[in-house]
Amino acid sequence: MPLFKHAAVAAIALACAAGAAHAHATLEQTQATIGKTTKVTLRVPHGCKGEATNEVRIEIPEGLYAVKPMPKAGWELATETGAYETPYDNHGTEMTEGVRAVVWSGGKLEDGWYDEFTVCGTVGPDVDAGTTLFFPSVQTCANGTADWTDTTGSHDVPNPAPKLELIAGSDDGHDGHGGHGTDAAVTVGDLELAAPFVRATLPNQPVAGGFVTITDTGTAGDVLTGARTPVAGEVQVHEMEMVDGVMKMRQLPDGLPIPAHGSVSLEPGGYHLMLMDLQQPLVASESIEMTLDFETAGSVTLTFPVMDAKGGHDAHGSH
Repeated sequence: MPLFKHAAVAAIALACAAGAAHAHATLEQTQATIGKTTKVTLRVPHGCKGEATNEVRIEIPEGLYAVKPMPKAGWELATETGAYETPYDNHGTEMTEGVRAVVWSGGKLEDGWYDEFTVCGTVGPDVDAGTTLFFPSVQTCANGTADWTDTTGSHDVPNPAPKLELIAGSDDGHDGHGGHGTDAAVTVGDLELAAPFVRATLPNQPVAGGFVTITDTGTAGDVLTGARTPVAGEVQVHEMEMVDGVMKMRQLPDGLPIPAHGSVSLEPGGYHLMLMDLQQPLVASESIEMTLDFETAGSVTLTFPVMDAKGGHDAHGSH
């Protein structure tokens, strides 16, 4: 059907935009808001001098706490914990230690392939605006490594560490749960939803992708069963995966499971919300409202900023 063809082409374009080749390992995000929950996604564009990557390690800098990694199918997940230099107040509970490194191992990311590795955490409220957080990362292959660990900030080094610039947020009185902006988090039941956004569309484009990170802090798990927005005739929950070198997309009619004490990121090239039969163009710097439905937690409405293809707002964004 024509609509399905448009949807498939748009979905592949979303993945390719996210997966454009980079010489270095970088982060999908370039900025994070102080005091807010944010998603941090490491882009791995190649292996070690032609060899496949079998392990990816990312170190968590001081200033980001309550970190939870996103599991990946086919990879074993491990975390290393340690003390924070300064304790953090996590919803009334003092946190003196937490995840300081995440390791995905046992996989096989071919040199000619691309993948992303994601964690979710909260930026400390006392960090100064303009601070750069570095995330030293190392890829391990059969006979070598590709390390991205230089934290000098220089553009001339061969192995710059991926980094985030911290920006001040608006004083909305919600302490990270305001529901506006790409780094704010919203809670519903045991779920925390962070970093929602949709991609801007071209004129007459019938579909668009919606993305958000969902963390379950409870013990029972939940299921994202669907979504709805006034700007689209239908919203479906989709997954994408690379099969024999071809990007394929399919609807998840039974919804997307959110594991207990786990986090799932809907992101370009993976799980996503497919907004179909758009009623209007999605313009960068504007925003839309979308309601997500969960099996246990119920429904919650989020503000999804519209971002351009580079993952940022047009100009200074809209909140």
